[in-house]
Amino acid sequence: MVSSITLLPSTTLLTNWANQLSSQSGLSPRHSTWQCVCFRDQKRKPKLYIIPARHFLSTSSSDTASTKLKIHATSGVSQVQNRSASSNGMKEFEMELQELFNEVKAMVKIGKERDAMDLLRANYVAVKEEIDSGLKGIQQAALLDIIALGYMAVGDLKPVPALLDMISKIVDKLNASEPLLDSVLMHVGSMYSALGMFENALLAHQRAVSILENTYGDYNTLLVSPLLGLAKSYGSYGKANKAIGVYERTVTILERSRGCESEDLVVPLFSLGKLLLKEGKADEAEAPFTRILNIYKKTYGEKDGRVGMAMCSLANAKCTKGDADGAVDLYKSALRIIKESNYMDIDNSILENMRIDLAELLHFVGRGNEGRELLEECLLVNEKYRGKNNPSMATHLMNLAASYSRSRNYVEAERLLRTCLEIMEKSVGSEDQSITFPMLNFAVTLSQLNRYNEAEQVALKVLRIREKAFGKESLPVGEALDCLVSIQVRLGRDDGEVLGLLKRVLVIQEKEFGSSAEELIITLQKIVHFLEKLEMKDEKFKFRRRLALLREKYQAES
Repeated sequence: MVSSITLLPSTTLLTNWANQLSSQSGLSPRHSTWQCVCFRDQKRKPKLYIIPARHFLSTSSSDTASTKLKIHATSGVSQVQNRSASSNGMKEFEMELQELFNEVKAMVKIGKERDAMDLLRANYVAVKEEIDSGLKGIQQAALLDIIALGYMAVGDLKPVPALLDMISKIVDKLNASEPLLDSVLMHVGSMYSALGMFENALLAHQRAVSILENTYGDYNTLLVSPLLGLAKSYGSYGKANKAIGVYERTVTILERSRGCESEDLVVPLFSLGKLLLKEGKADEAEAPFTRILNIYKKTYGEKDGRVGMAMCSLANAKCTKGDADGAVDLYKSALRIIKESNYMDIDNSILENMRIDLAELLHFVGRGNEGRELLEECLLVNEKYRGKNNPSMATHLMNLAASYSRSRNYVEAERLLRTCLEIMEKSVGSEDQSITFPMLNFAVTLSQLNRYNEAEQVALKVLRIREKAFGKESLPVGEALDCLVSIQVRLGRDDGEVLGLLKRVLVIQEKEFGSSAEELIITLQKIVHFLEKLEMKDEKFKFRRRLALLREKYQAES
């Protein structure tokens, strides 16, 4: 039969760049007449302009239900920015740049994205004229930097790569002593990283680090921001060991300056732990998450919501390394602390995902009743705050149905899945590919209730929709075929037809996983079984030989 159903995380909305940048600034938005930034004196030396940007102190929320730690600290003008306030002659330029960015941010905040883009385009025309006339200094790079950040805030990424290329060509020819250069490079690196251009991001961050090292030495806290950017770029570029080394260096710098229990350590420790988990080093990841927990306990007390969030991250590390019972205890304590401290609204999506994480873990350790109570709580909270027919109910209904299926209460699972399908049909229609996921679970549940004819019709519909949506040789189609095979075997359908479906599954698996993948073993076993029933000896020998070789390969590896 189809493999057991796993619980799904609740859908969360990604906060866009505009909201991020708006939330990070303490500056009041202005609504003055639009003005282009212009250059009156190419020789003047600007101090570092102030723009609201995250540096090494930031707010972070998880991208998955399994790694959640909300990091609170101050935001605004970084130390790197403050250190460049040496020239009064560029005060006006600094204020113009700041005003430009604030104008863009204010327009985005009130929904005037088109006006913001008009303002950005007007400034681009002004700086492009300067560049075409031969002016290619730090001022031009700084304004292009602001324009690129503005487009990121608006959410229009198309112009950004070209702008970054223009900035790079200018800064590549500038001396390291230029004011603003380190900050511009950090912004450029962060934008390249956001665009997935990690090699470019690495080069920008490396140069920013080099400039600051030469100016302030190897252990100045001004290095923290570019080092964090550099480490993130290394990790994204597939150089995890280098990223780990940079994170560890960042921690050392902060320990020397702020002490071993400073809250400033939370950001690099969290990033380090998260990367170690990603690399399968759960034992090593436990240490940074434990330090974060202890820092928050000392700073805010054991009943603060941040302590609960840190517990969840540590629980995830324990779960990954195999300590399921320890993870359960931490998750339960974390949820209790977060609830009692009113750290989050009860319908917060992060809190919702924590409940789902704990529920699945409880099912895994054989405490399904406790897990089901959490899933029912998720369903009731969602129904109360979003309505019983809201599309977001579908995930919770599927999760609860999966829980009942695990406890062999297929009648209740069927009822929940029917309700889920009714909600989704009203939301996306009966032919949308997204509806096939609860529909396939519904087919499995009907099969468990010995209602094979109904199950077959549902599985056939899933197959038809998925073939149209994903293609006949796609992995979702293979999953539907596998389910259909199991049902048709129970119905006693023609063995030759079932064998044909299994061969389709095999072709799909070979395409997706390779001809010697472990995933093929079960399918080959089924094919050999039906070849024996059909007395197809020659073909059976070929598949049996292939099956034996795969078994031998993976037994040797284990």
